[in-house]
Amino acid sequence: MLKKISLSLLCLCLACVTFAQELQSPSEFLGYKLGSQFTPHFRIAEYCRYVASVSKNVKLQQYGTTNEGRPLLAMFIASDENIRRLDDIRQHNLSLAGLSSSNTSLSNAPVIVWLSYNVHGNEPSSSEAAMEALYELANPTNKRTQPWFKNTVVVIDPCLNPDGRERYINYYNSVKGVTPNADPASREHSEPWPGGRVNHYYFDLNRDWAWQTQKETRARVALYNEWLPQVHVDFHEQGYNAPYYFAPAAEPFHKDITPWQKEFQTIIGKNNAKYFDQNGWMYFTKEEFDLLYPSYGDTYPIYNGSIGMNCV
Repeated sequence: MLKKISLSLLCLCLACVTFAQELQSPSEFLGYKLGSQFTPHFRIAEYCRYVASVSKNVKLQQYGTTNEGRPLLAMFIASDENIRRLDDIRQHNLSLAGLSSSNTSLSNAPVIVWLSYNVHGNEPSSSEAAMEALYELANPTNKRTQPWFKNTVVVIDPCLNPDGRERYINYYNSVKGVTPNADPASREHSEPWPGGRVNHYYFDLNRDWAWQTQKETRARVALYNEWLPQVHVDFHEQGYNAPYYFAPAAEPFHKDITPWQKEFQTIIGKNNAKYFDQNGWMYFTKEEFDLLYPSYGDTYPIYNGSIGMNCV
């Protein structure tokens, strides 16, 4: 009898371990194919909390709330070793910038890559993409992404503008038909003023990084400046009649942007182009989206030492 009980307990423990490793994809968690409909912000937050609860390599931090009370979240994904020493990595990174008196010194410190999504609420596909990115990075069985974490910590902010997003998807859901209408003149594509692009106070949060007039921006920039990542990517959504955009950006560049930052934008752009070309996807670079105005999601990080870039 004791042997049977011991065997049962062993099987139960193994089952629990197996279950803990089986991370649900966004489609499995939400109950519909990701991208087939817009996900409300509270469900995005639920998925982020779920991933953090089942993955030992993910840490969730709520860094603020919007004017309408929605949470602002940051997801930290790292290796076993680095997730345990996140604050040491942060302090070390600040010391490299001369902004910390900490004696923390790491000989094998990872690069910090920060991914921001959905600063414009009516570009909602970016938050859907954020959940898929979180899943692919956090999934312990993903043999392609897991080796990256030997040298990298990734931070994902799944939605910079929850209030604007909710304004947009609530409007869209109230006027859509049984099947989507691709006609750009259809009602579902003609949102009324003020639209979902802006936040609760109708301010474009992608013009507020430097000025920090809005509650969401102040909370986000405070967290960002505690880390000063080496790379920051601001994900948007392109219009229906335009191909994808990625760095390098258009002229003019501000005179304080270093040659190395410009060069790295080109390196990243060529790598992106390689994958787009393999899949036959259309894209463009250098035609618009400059690096002069200091308060965008690419320029504010650049002026603070990162490789900042938009993906639209």
